[in-house]
Amino acid sequence: MKALRSLVVLTSIFIASCSSGSTSTVQVDTTTADALTPTTSTILVDTTSASSETITEPSTTTVKSVQSSFVAEVWADNWFSLYINGKLVGQDSVAITTEKSFNSDRITFTASYPFTIAMVTKDFKQNDTGLEYIGTDRQQMGDGGFVAQFTDTSTGKVVAYTNSSWRGLVVHQAPLNVSCEKSKTPDTECTSRISAEPAGWSESSFNDASWPTASTYSKEQVGVKDGYNNISWSSNAQIIWTSDLEIDNTILWRYVVTA
Repeated sequence: MKALRSLVVLTSIFIASCSSGSTSTVQVDTTTADALTPTTSTILVDTTSASSETITEPSTTTVKSVQSSFVAEVWADNWFSLYINGKLVGQDSVAITTEKSFNSDRITFTASYPFTIAMVTKDFKQNDTGLEYIGTDRQQMGDGGFVAQFTDTSTGKVVAYTNSSWRGLVVHQAPLNVSCEKSKTPDTECTSRISAEPAGWSESSFNDASWPTASTYSKEQVGVKDGYNNISWSSNAQIIWTSDLEIDNTILWRYVVTA
């Protein structure tokens, strides 16, 4: 009777956690005590679980808007201030109280597309009657008008200009009764309509859909004066105001530049 041979099987198993998503190697030593040639087998076991709890957080990249430099060129009868995305970037260099304050200005600012242009324009009025030169033989209603263009200095391209697509809101109208123009007591006879500026009106998020669009005028209708010819105007830049050059004295304007 043949003697039983003892069989020794040494088994080493290394299995990683199922939640690790890795591949584990299981090495099985099948060498018998009397075998002439030992044999080693290697078994690969994939322990990736379909319900792996490993979560990879997506990377986040902050993209900064590219800032460009712009030049605003403005001529106004009589005064203006300029806001970009709600921030005041400049105003008329000549005070509105200066008699015959006709001049043009260039204002440089930085912004990224798209950006919102907001402007205040004022025709000179001595007080809320809407008249000028009160008490003199020149007592009269004034008339307004302005033109502006905006150039991207990196390309030299005029990217915005005043035209009939601008939207304007009148916040000071006077005199509503034009018959008071030559009155000796205009402070008591002339009537006006004065409104507060809407909150946040110069901000990009403001909704101006209800504001009327601008009216356009010729140089002759407005009577352009000093400073107008100091600017090389784009053929697309038009002189604008509301529908009434004389009664509408203070106007808020908005326009969005997309590119």
